[in-house]
Amino acid sequence: MTESTKSGPITTSPTHTLDPTPTNVHFPQDRSCPYHPPTGYAPLREARPLARVTLFDGRPVWLVTGHAVARELLADPRLSTDREHEDFPSPTERFARVRKRGVALLGVDDPRHNVQRRMLIPSFSVKRIAALRPRIQETVDRLLDAMEAEGPPAELVSAFALPVPSMVICALLGVPYADHDFFEERSRRLLRGPRAEDTQAARDELDAYFSALIDRKRREPGDGLLDELIHQQLAEGAVDREELVSLATILLVAGHETTANMISLGTFTLLQHPERLAELKAGFDADEPLTPAVVEELLRYLSIADGLLRLVKEDIEIAGSTLRAGDGVIFSTSLINRDDAAYESPEELDWHRATRHHLAFGFGVHQCLGQNLARLELEIALRSLFERLPGLRLAVPAEEIPFKPGDTIQGMLELPVTW
Repeated sequence: MTESTKSGPITTSPTHTLDPTPTNVHFPQDRSCPYHPPTGYAPLREARPLARVTLFDGRPVWLVTGHAVARELLADPRLSTDREHEDFPSPTERFARVRKRGVALLGVDDPRHNVQRRMLIPSFSVKRIAALRPRIQETVDRLLDAMEAEGPPAELVSAFALPVPSMVICALLGVPYADHDFFEERSRRLLRGPRAEDTQAARDELDAYFSALIDRKRREPGDGLLDELIHQQLAEGAVDREELVSLATILLVAGHETTANMISLGTFTLLQHPERLAELKAGFDADEPLTPAVVEELLRYLSIADGLLRLVKEDIEIAGSTLRAGDGVIFSTSLINRDDAAYESPEELDWHRATRHHLAFGFGVHQCLGQNLARLELEIALRSLFERLPGLRLAVPAEEIPFKPGDTIQGMLELPVTW
């Protein structure tokens, strides 16, 4: 990574002194219910909008739990996303092992972040994503055809929730879907380990895969986003090879992991709220179907990416406290999106609520670039699933279905269903 990726020096405090009384709460924790925040975070709700928590290595950091303060801080340029800085917070040992490897978009500050984002914005505009609707619908229909042909029961994660976004992001990037077993397994190990060595090896293998794919595409150009970046940005020197590999990795991993988890956990959540599900089904034939509103509420309610990371570059006075240079800051979206100062009855699943400004995609200059694509995939996948299989239900008791631990993107490990 070149020096142009840095946003300036960070003056580090010799000790990470935090103003609030320690809560003795560790972050992250596992959820006891896949669609509710961990019960162990209860003291943090009482401490809104800022609290002190402890990471795996004993380091105390700020945890932002208030909606208004989160929006203010996420838009504050005095917070850095530079993961290579020695004081950047690491929520897990796995993260600590790979954070200095450099991560495009998520792990760089302006001006380099702005350069990278501007390269990609045209491909993720509302108009470009809307043009993908027929392709996404065709993908969804083909997978549902296969499920119906096979007959019940089915395991929804492997049969539907994971292949939908995996196929779509491969088509968008120009990555061969034939390689999906390889990159899905490496993505899983990158995000969930279980050991730090597994995470590091997965990153190495993904980097090697994309490096080889770049060489192949230089010889045999295709029509995907990765091809455009190779034959325009890389050829013109706007991005170097290492940076392009990092961009491709983050786009592929984030492009299928997050949406796959939203489809599986969203389906599980709807099945656990039968009255809401019945309302959704009844609205399929309406002039203005409920599906877009349902997706927005599920994004808020589930908050699957719980723990946005930042480092304080300069002292910040906010909410009666001082965030000092060198302090780590984590944004708990599962608590922020259930702040009762921002949402009426936030514990209820209610897509009729007037408030839409959830932070499931973050906020500010680092707000998720792929949010338009994620919304469209979720709308098509959830509507098609329940239209084609109106009798869909869990095949085993809900308490027997495994879901993911709290130190990764939240979602279902398996989702056995029948109809």
